[in-house]
Amino acid sequence: MTTVGSGNFKYELVQDWPKLPAGEKLGTVSSAATDSQDRVYVFQRKDPPVMVFDRDGNFLNSWGMGAITDPHGINIVDDIVYVTDRSDHVALRFTLDGKPLQVIGERGVFSDTGCEKPGDLCPRAAGPFNYCTELSTSPSGDLYVSDGYRNARVHRFSKDGTLINSWGQPGKEAPGEFHLVHSLLVDPEGKVYVCDRTNRRVQIFSPDGEFITMWTGMGGPDNIVRDSEGIFYIAEQADESGDDHVSIWDGDGNVLERWPIRHAHGLEVDAHGDIYLGLTIDQSVDKYVRQR
Repeated sequence: MTTVGSGNFKYELVQDWPKLPAGEKLGTVSSAATDSQDRVYVFQRKDPPVMVFDRDGNFLNSWGMGAITDPHGINIVDDIVYVTDRSDHVALRFTLDGKPLQVIGERGVFSDTGCEKPGDLCPRAAGPFNYCTELSTSPSGDLYVSDGYRNARVHRFSKDGTLINSWGQPGKEAPGEFHLVHSLLVDPEGKVYVCDRTNRRVQIFSPDGEFITMWTGMGGPDNIVRDSEGIFYIAEQADESGDDHVSIWDGDGNVLERWPIRHAHGLEVDAHGDIYLGLTIDQSVDKYVRQR
């Protein structure tokens, strides 16, 4: 078995971890998330969009048929599922068994940013949504959405889905400029960590969107998560070496560990410290089991 990392961050790789029912194959896996019972929710771009496994990779159930068109981001907080439906331009909340709780945005209706090709630097920023990418909650209960492939904004909503404020402009260098806002998370202090993917950096903001600092020296950050000990994990697209990586960071922006991986679009860390990678090209999930 392949071993990576070192010291407190040493892992064994379980490649192609899910044990699928006979005749089943995963589609393009956008991301993954875990609930309070360590079940793993694999978010894939085919029906059914949500496949649920136990932590040993055994298939449990699935849901989401007809409810999600273009899976992108998935988070689970307090056993509520937060997802984005990218090309339908909506952010949604579900129960663990797939019952809909909330829709933010109007399906099929997108804001006018002047961008036609997803991933291009958009001519201008606009309101919600145009190919949104991630929905995250916060200690205050407010909801944050990264937006995304044809916009350059972060949007903050109240619990009921009322827009509070937005920030961000298209650009390549200055703080608050974004080129492909791909993911975000909010830490227990309310700070917002935004994956500015094409600019190869993570920008950090106050709850109101005031710039604090940024982390650089990485490949394009696809996804960022934080564990209960305050350690951050980033799935990075190819850097100058041409390799994709997982990197582990402390709260001050120092890299603690980093190793090459198969191309991962999404990442999750469970309560045991194990890492799950959602693979788009290889259409699978790789698991890195933490060695303690």
